[in-house]
Order: sequence, then structure tokens, then C-alpha cells
Amino acid sequence: MINTSIKQLSAALAAKKISSAELTQLYLDRIARLNPELNAYITLDEEKSLAQARAADERLANGDATGLTGIPIAQKDIFCAKGWLTTCGSKMLHNFVSPYDAHVIAQFNNAGAVTLGKTNMDEFAMGSSNETSHYGAVKNPWDTARVPGGSSGGSAAAVAARLCAAATGTDTGGSIRQPAALCGISGLKPTYGVVSRYGMIAFASSLDQAGPMARSAEDLALLLNVMAGFDERDSTSLQREKEDYARDLNKPLNGLRIGLPKEFFAEGMGSDVAQAVEAAIAEYKKLGAVIVDISLPNTKLSVPVYYVLAPAEASSNLSRFDGVRYGYRAPEYGDLADMYEKSRAQGFGAEVKRRIMIGTYVLSHGYYDAYYLQAQKIRRLIAQDFTEAFKQCDVIMGPTSPSTAFKLGEKGDDPVQMYLSDIYTIAVNLAGLPGMSIPCGFGANNMPVGLQIIGNYFDEARMLNVAHQYQLATGHHDCAPQNIGL
Repeated sequence: MINTSIKQLSAALAAKKISSAELTQLYLDRIARLNPELNAYITLDEEKSLAQARAADERLANGDATGLTGIPIAQKDIFCAKGWLTTCGSKMLHNFVSPYDAHVIAQFNNAGAVTLGKTNMDEFAMGSSNETSHYGAVKNPWDTARVPGGSSGGSAAAVAARLCAAATGTDTGGSIRQPAALCGISGLKPTYGVVSRYGMIAFASSLDQAGPMARSAEDLALLLNVMAGFDERDSTSLQREKEDYARDLNKPLNGLRIGLPKEFFAEGMGSDVAQAVEAAIAEYKKLGAVIVDISLPNTKLSVPVYYVLAPAEASSNLSRFDGVRYGYRAPEYGDLADMYEKSRAQGFGAEVKRRIMIGTYVLSHGYYDAYYLQAQKIRRLIAQDFTEAFKQCDVIMGPTSPSTAFKLGEKGDDPVQMYLSDIYTIAVNLAGLPGMSIPCGFGANNMPVGLQIIGNYFDEARMLNVAHQYQLATGHHDCAPQNIGL
């Protein structure tokens, strides 16, 4: 049962082959058995989860169900959920119980989904390996000596290990797509503004975007149907007509123009990753797609631009965590200024402090014009590159990550190498475009490889169609890690 799609689970619930309470208990039992090693979940509350499941069973019995009613979902611990501990993977929020629901959480609650728990993540979503969490590193279910990717690594590991039917994630510079690739699952970052950021603890406000993580593109479509929608409480939420993201799943791909940026296939990509991605492109040709060579000349600047803009916004957003109103407060201090300093010094981890320092520096007097303003200008050029590219093609494809999952601790002493893990994903966030990753094979040490699909603005339905047709023709998304008891 746990190795089936959301659509199949929903059909089983509707046919009363299993109850939501039974399904939820099945997942909770697996979590109890496997989570101590994987560390995918930070917070569990069996009583809350089963209460939601029983309420879902009532809805199913009354004929008041949606496609997600009774489906057990894991929520990244960056989303505020009423009555749940919401830590953002940080000591700073180790005791914060949210008094309200994020828009995304409320949408799932309205649909009748069950919250299984809150998943582990890099502290304040800052990291590419899920090693910066105050609650310890998450392990990749394919090889527990390796990272799952970050910052949504807990969600990715939970989906891959079948510790939930699906999960939520957030993507600031690749934090849905990169862990999806490293854990062999599907993940989608929507167009900026399609999913409300209300109640999502901010890292970099102009880049953060919530999205779904699941086994297949079909599941992602069902999840995005619930997550997307206008929210007046979020000033960046876009007021658009509601759409069905599953509407085009079964369209053939004849004549689809796939753009391959020469910059994505240059040096830096592992040969095993290149081989899997090239095999996926060949499969698309068999499905009727045509290949177009394109260029994104400013892509090489996306990493330095991101690591000016994102820390600048983080420096501003994280200034609210001062030990006064909620969260961690130093146990001993002399005066107010001393309390601020000690609370922040003790409450934040090393990577968060590093980014706050960088962000404060580039925003300081005398450096704003030299760094922040210049980075914003280059960001516009990166977006223009995509605009020109989409005049020649319908979607853009390439690798999601330059390598398969690396070993825990391998890049911990080299922040620059860690930052380069997102080299193929960051430009999408800077431009506000939708992007996704789907499994496309295996590389060295039998670790998963992800294929990245980038669409034009609001083209999620087409991207999901492109992914779904590939998944119908191949079986990579159905592969599961060994030794997880399926």
C-alpha cells in the first residue's frame, strides 16, 4: 500500500479498502522503525495525526472528500502549523509552537490531508546537504553514509524511504530540486508567487517558493492543485485563475522543443550524471521531441549573484530573532545588548551566522552599490537570457545537480564547493521561473541522478506533462532504496 501513488491511495480510501486511520498508522509505524537512522523527521505527534485521519474518514464516509482527503503528508519544518513545534531546523526556534497555520498547511487541512509530522531541514533553509540542522544530519535512504541534499532533505528522504505519501518543500536556490535528484524522487518549484509564502519562515523573500515533493509527476500535479492559489496575506502572491495542473498529463510530446543550454553541459558535471541525462534526452527524442541548442550566457554568474542577494535578504529577515519575543534566549546576560548578542550567537549555527555576516556586509554603507545593486542588475540579465531562450524552445533540460549524493562531511570544510552543488538550479530562482527534477537513472555507487526541466512562467502544467510522459515510458521513478522494508 505504501508503495503506490497518491491517486491509487485515494481510490483505495474511497473504495474503503483501507481507512485513513489505518494508512496513517502504517506510516507512523514505519517512521518509528526507520526514522532513528534516517533522521528525516524532527517532530511527530501521533495523537494529532490520527485525529486528522479519523476526521478524514468521516469526510470520506459522508461523500465530502477531495483527491487528498485521508492522504498522509509530511510537512517541511519551515511551515508554521498551529499547535505544532515549528523550528526551521534551528536552536533559535527550538521551543516555538506556532499559534497559526501557514497558507500551505491550511490548504492541505481544507483538503482533508493528514499531517504525519515536520521534516528535518538545513537550518533556516541554508545549506545544500541537510547537515546544518540543529537536530543533526539527515541520511540518504539509498546510502546512509551520504547526504540527501538540502535544504528539503528531510522531506526528500521521507518520500524516498516511503515514510509518507508525499511531502512539502521550499526552494530558494534549488532546495526542492537538488534533494529530489539526490534521493531519486520528483520535486517541483513553481513560478514565484503561485504558492503563498504566508506562514513560511523567510530566508530570502524574493527567492523562496514552496512546492511539492513526491514519487511521480502525476502526484506533484495533484499536490500543486491544493497548494497553489491567491492569498491576500502575502504581498507576493499572484492573483490568477485557479487551474488544474493535471489537465495536460496525457498529451503526446510530438514536436516538443527541448532546449539544451551549452552552459549546462560544460566542465564540472560528473560523467555518470552526463550519461544518465543524455540517455533521458534520447528517450525524449523517441517520444517525438526535437532538440534545440541554446545558450544562457549569464548562467555562470548565477552563483555569485545568489550569494550576494540571498544573504542580504537573510540578514534582514533573521534580524527578528533576537531573544525578546519568542524563540531561544541566552540564559545569562548583562543588559539588553548583551542579551541580543548572546542569544543570536548561541541560537544560530555556523552557516546561518556566515550568511548573516555576508548579507550585512553587502548591505552596509559603501558596499550596497558595489555588491547588492550590481547583483540585482545581473539578475535581470539572467532572467532576460531565459526570455530569449524560450523564443526557441518550449522547455529547457539539463542536470539538476553536478554530481550524485556525496558523503556526509565531505564538503563541510569547503563552503564554496558546497555552494556549487546548486550551480544548475540557482538561475531558475533568480528569474522566478518554474523548475522541477525527476529521476532519470543512476550514477556511481548506484546513486540516483536527477533530470531538471525548466519551463516558462506559469507553464507548470506543460512541465508536468513532459515529466509524466517520460515516467510512463521509463521506470526510474518507481525504483526504491534497498533495505527499507518494502
